[in-house]
Amino acid sequence: MLIKFKKPVKFEGEEYSEVDLDLDALTGNDLEKAQEILTAARKGGAGLPEFSKAYLSQVAALAAKKPVEFFRALPCYEYVRVTLAVQNFLLDGVSETEPIQ
Repeated sequence: MLIKFKKPVKFEGEEYSEVDLDLDALTGNDLEKAQEILTAARKGGAGLPEFSKAYLSQVAALAAKKPVEFFRALPCYEYVRVTLAVQNFLLDGVSETEPIQ
């Protein structure tokens, strides 16, 4: 999933006009790793991680193969766009899921 920024973003001396999130390549192990990173950093909260910006930015970092600091340094508008894109990807079709038999 390619997300183009409204304005180029500078991070560690480089300028980025977009970020590519390869969310389709992630596995359950990656999602658990994101949760473990947050738990170790004491940034995990109660509730569903899919509603946590910290968790969603960590998943984005894994999908883009970039440090989470890249996403945290984005302007707030872009940060929200990225985390909502990850959330929408993760929750897409959840309500349409067939019951487990």
